[in-house]
Amino acid sequence: MPLENAGRDSTPPSRRDFLATAAAAGIYSFTIVPRHVLGGPGQTPPSDRLNVAGIGAGGMGGGDIATVAKLGANIVALCDVDDVRAAGSFGAFPKAKRYKDFRVMLDKEAKNIDAVTVGTPDHTHAVAAMAAIRAGKHVYVQKPLTHTLHECRELTKAARAAKVVTSMGNQGHASEGSRLTNEWIQAGLIGEVREVHVWSDRAGAMWKQGVGRPTETPSIPSTFDWNLWLGPVADRPYNPAYAPHLWRGWWDFGTGALGDMGCHIIDHPVWALNLGAPTSVEARVTHDGTLLAGNKINFESFPIAAIIYYEFPARGSLPPVKMTWYDGGLMPPNPSELPAGTQLPTNGVLYVGSKGMMYHSSHGGMPQLLPASLNEQAAAVPKTIERSPGHYEEWVLACKGGKRPVDNFDYAGPLTETVLLGVLSMRSPATRLEWDSENLKVKNVPDINQYVHIDYRKGWTL
Repeated sequence: MPLENAGRDSTPPSRRDFLATAAAAGIYSFTIVPRHVLGGPGQTPPSDRLNVAGIGAGGMGGGDIATVAKLGANIVALCDVDDVRAAGSFGAFPKAKRYKDFRVMLDKEAKNIDAVTVGTPDHTHAVAAMAAIRAGKHVYVQKPLTHTLHECRELTKAARAAKVVTSMGNQGHASEGSRLTNEWIQAGLIGEVREVHVWSDRAGAMWKQGVGRPTETPSIPSTFDWNLWLGPVADRPYNPAYAPHLWRGWWDFGTGALGDMGCHIIDHPVWALNLGAPTSVEARVTHDGTLLAGNKINFESFPIAAIIYYEFPARGSLPPVKMTWYDGGLMPPNPSELPAGTQLPTNGVLYVGSKGMMYHSSHGGMPQLLPASLNEQAAAVPKTIERSPGHYEEWVLACKGGKRPVDNFDYAGPLTETVLLGVLSMRSPATRLEWDSENLKVKNVPDINQYVHIDYRKGWTL
């Protein structure tokens, strides 16, 4: 608040407003206060400390929490339905209040929380993140942003309206490789790009797919709240085939290999080529031959392998692009220009241009040019894109009033929609789906629109 306006507003500033004002104006420099308040070597002033709560404190969620803590965040509350999986976070932050239900945590700790990380399975990303946004908290959500297309659109709109700081767990977006990829393509180094190939080896390698629902009903561990883990999804008996580790391969809980790795991989051509929304998508899938009654495809778990064809329209002077996704051990052939003994990475992107090709690994790996003679030209391409201080650093600094993260929901939301449209196409394989992005619906196969969103269990809402 400017000094000339002091005293005119009787409403006290929120803690979030104070953090932003302090970061922007550097007000600490003009106030004489004790060192323990200002901070100093090894000391963080309380007014500059970001209070963070974690929803999902085990696995990747636990890693997110530990990382922001290393950047100075104060972990004030932790929420997880699995005491065993979250034990590392509970031990690392013994002063943090513990909860199993994030709805209860956000209600009881609302005054103590500035920001929230969400590191749960895909099917609870949206309900947890939306609850945090509704409470006015900054949010960091693991990829994919949501489980359904409808959730993605609604979460993006809600974050924009609430004006909270947002970021999706897409670490490679902050990488040097991602920036070089952009600069080299935009400089025309490989010419006009009309064809892109993207792939991942996760399906089948990290979890099973193409399998039916388990019939066993083992006891639920006493340290695990199965009902809360299910969240908005229809009830079913507990089985370790789902939780806590293998949920990605099941339609009700995960989004398959495309959802797991697509945001890391498809991110780079979407960014570098300014792709926008696709106009159509078509899937080819391989199942294990097990069909349900009536020869219906098994939609309990994702197919063993898939190839998905996206079509993107021309964008101004940029030509249309065809992008092909491969998973389950499938991938494009190695280009003949690859040096002897070299192969494409197991997760990555291949850009086919009119003057050459370029490829890189997942998470914004350093781009490699084909033919190698293009490297001399690449050295002369100017660095026009601002470099990132780090993926997590962007979010933490922005929560304190700094620059908005590059992978905020206005970018991450549409990216996730592209990924989830590919997931949707696997519901109707061998059918070209014409996509109306503005209205979030398939134009030519109306029945498939029932999967744009799901009905939540009673007690759960977006």
